[in-house]
Amino acid sequence: MSFSITPHHLQRQDNSDDAVFYAEPRLVKHIDEPACAALTNFFTGILPPTGEILDLMSSYASHLPLEADYKSVVGLGMNEIELQANQQLSNYLVHNLAIDPKLPFEDNSFDACIITVSVQYLVHPITVFKEIGRVLRPNCPCIVSFSNRCFPTKAVNIWCQLNAIGHAELVGHYFDDSQRFSEAWQADISPNPGWTDPLMIVSARAL
Repeated sequence: MSFSITPHHLQRQDNSDDAVFYAEPRLVKHIDEPACAALTNFFTGILPPTGEILDLMSSYASHLPLEADYKSVVGLGMNEIELQANQQLSNYLVHNLAIDPKLPFEDNSFDACIITVSVQYLVHPITVFKEIGRVLRPNCPCIVSFSNRCFPTKAVNIWCQLNAIGHAELVGHYFDDSQRFSEAWQADISPNPGWTDPLMIVSARAL
C-alpha cells in the first residue's frame, strides 16, 4: 500500500489544543490485561536489558518487563500526573509534539524507543520519526504498538479511515519516509484473536 499524505489526512475531528484534552489524568491502561502481557513479553525479547529507553508519548504505564534493569527509562508525554504515577520511568518530560515535534534530546541518546498505542495521534509523524532516528543510536530499535482502541476525535483522519492492515502499512510508511530507519517489519502479537484486544507491532532500526 502506498500513501500520498495530505494536510487533511493529518487533521483531527478535534483540532483544539491537546494540552486541554489531556489535562485530566487518565490513570488507566489503554489495552486489556492479556494485550498488556503480550506487549511486555515482546519487549523482553527485543529491548536491550541494560539500555537507555525512550518511552515516547508516555503515560501511566510503560508495560516494560519488571525484571529488566534498564540504565534509564525516560518518558515524554502530555500529562504530568500520569507520568509521575508511572513507576517504571526514571525521568520524564511534559512535551506537546503537536506544537513542537522536535525531541529535546541530544543525538544518539537512546538504545530503544517505544511508542505504545499512541502513534495515531501524531500530527507531524514524519518529523517525529526523523527525530526518533536522530536520538537513537545506530541499529537501535523503535517499536510502535497499536490496537483497535483510540480517542477517535484526536486520532488523525487517515488513521480513522484505515483498518488494522492499513494502520501497519501507514506506520511502515512513517519509518520509510523519515529516511532514518532500516526496512520496517510487522508482527501480530494479539494474545487471543477475537477474544481480547488485538495488538500489532511495527518496528525498524535506526540507521
